[in-house]
Amino acid sequence: MDPQLARLREHRVPAWYEDAKLGIFIHWSLFSVPAWAPRVGTITDALRDRYDDFVPHSPYADWYENALKFPDSPTARHHREAHAGRPYADFREPFVAALEQWDPDAWAARFAAAGARYVVLVSKHHDGFCLWPTAVPNPHRAGWHTERDVVGDLARAVRARGLRFGVYYSGGIDWTFAPEPVRNLGDMIASIPITPEYRRYARAQVEELVDRYQPDVLWNDIAWPGRTRDVHEVMASYYDRVPEGVVNDRWLPGVPFARIVRPRPVRALLNRLLARSIRKRGFAPPPPPPHCDFRTPEYTSFDTIQKRKWESTRGLGNSFCWNRNEDPAAVPSVAELVASLSDIVAKNGNLLLNVGPRGEDASLPEDQLERLAGLGEWLGRSGEAIHGTRPAERAEGRTRDGAPVRFTRSGSTRYVILPGEPAGEEIFLPDPGGDPEAPVRMLGHGPVPVHRDAGYARVSWPAGAPRRHGAAWAFGA
Repeated sequence: MDPQLARLREHRVPAWYEDAKLGIFIHWSLFSVPAWAPRVGTITDALRDRYDDFVPHSPYADWYENALKFPDSPTARHHREAHAGRPYADFREPFVAALEQWDPDAWAARFAAAGARYVVLVSKHHDGFCLWPTAVPNPHRAGWHTERDVVGDLARAVRARGLRFGVYYSGGIDWTFAPEPVRNLGDMIASIPITPEYRRYARAQVEELVDRYQPDVLWNDIAWPGRTRDVHEVMASYYDRVPEGVVNDRWLPGVPFARIVRPRPVRALLNRLLARSIRKRGFAPPPPPPHCDFRTPEYTSFDTIQKRKWESTRGLGNSFCWNRNEDPAAVPSVAELVASLSDIVAKNGNLLLNVGPRGEDASLPEDQLERLAGLGEWLGRSGEAIHGTRPAERAEGRTRDGAPVRFTRSGSTRYVILPGEPAGEEIFLPDPGGDPEAPVRMLGHGPVPVHRDAGYARVSWPAGAPRRHGAAWAFGA
C-alpha cells in the first residue's frame, strides 16, 4: 500500500462529526443575484428524462453561468428577457454591494437555533468567484473575489455560537480556467481543468483556506485537478493542520480521468453507458475513493445502515442556490425534514441541509427561515434521539397499524421516532429492545404508561400531553 494512503487511513472520523447529525450548507455567490432555474423537478428527474443535455436544463440555479452558454436553454431565454443578455460578470457589483448589509452573526444565530452543529460555506463555486480576499491571483479574471472576508467573518460568527465551520471548494470545475459548456456527466469529467497552471492555483487556494481558517470540514466537489498522489498530499497536509478535521469523498483524481474522457468517441461511449444505467437503476453515487471520512449522496439516501459515515446533502427546494422560480411545492415541510433527518441518522448519516440566501440583499428567504425554525423547535424537544446517537440494531420498522418508525441508540438507551400525529389514544410501537424493565419516556414530555406484548410496546397517550408535537414524536427506553 502507498505509505501516504496508509497514513491517511489511520485518521478516524472524530466524535464531533459523528455526534453532529445536522449541518447547514450555504450556496451564496454571484449566481444568487439572477437566482433562476427552470422548474423541471429534481436533479434525478433531469438526469433520467434528458440525460444528454440535463445540465443546462437542471433545477440547480448555481449552474446559471453554464446554462447561459446554451442559447436555447430556459435559463438563456430568461436571461435575455430579465437581464437583457448582460454578461454574467455584471452580477458581481450587486452581490458585493449587498455584503455591506450582511450580518453573519444573525445567520449563525439562526443556524444554532435550528439545531445544526456545523456549517459549510461555499468558498468558491464553479464560476471561480472567491468569497475571501485571496492572495492567489486568478490569471484569467483579475480581482475575481470579494474584498470582504466572507469566509472569515462567517467562521468567527459560527464558532462563537459553538458550531464547527467548514468550507466547500470547487476543485473539479472552474469556468475561469475551462469555460467549455457542460451538457452531461461525460462533459463534466472532460471539463476538469488539469493544466499545471490550474493545478498550482487550486492547490495554493486550498492551502490558503486551510492556513487562514483551519476549517473543520474540507468539502471538495467533482474532482481534484491532479493524480491520486496529489489528492493524498492535500489530505495529509490538511490533517496536519486540523487533526480533528474531516474530508468528503469528491476527490476523483482529475488528470487521468479527464484525459481518458476528452476524446469525443470515448465521451460518447461513456455517456451512452451512463444514460442507460441511470434510466434503468437511477443515479447512484460513484464508488468511494481510496480515502475519505464520509460519503456524500445528493438529494438521496441509502436503504440500509451504512458502516462508513455518510452525509446526505440537499437544498430547501430542488436547487442549492436560491431559485426565485422555485415551485413552492418543492420546498419540504418541517415534517418532511424531520422524517428525512430521522431516516438518515438511523442509517449512520448526517444531513447537510442547504440554505440559499438572496444575492441582492444577503437575506435568508422566509420559507427557508420557517423550515429552520420548525426543525429547531422539534430538535429542542426531541433532539436527544438525534444528536450524539448511533444506529441501533435496525434502522426502521412499523407500528402495528403500519406507520413507519426509525430507531437510534445512545449507550443503553434505545429511541423510537414516530413521524406524524398518532391516530388513537394508544400507539403500538415496535419494541426497540434494550432493558425490558426500563421506563419509556416521551421526549419533551416525560414518562408514559407502557405495556410490552408480542414484539410491541403499547404506549398509552399521557393525560395532558398535546396531540401535536412538532413534526414527530420520539420515545426513549
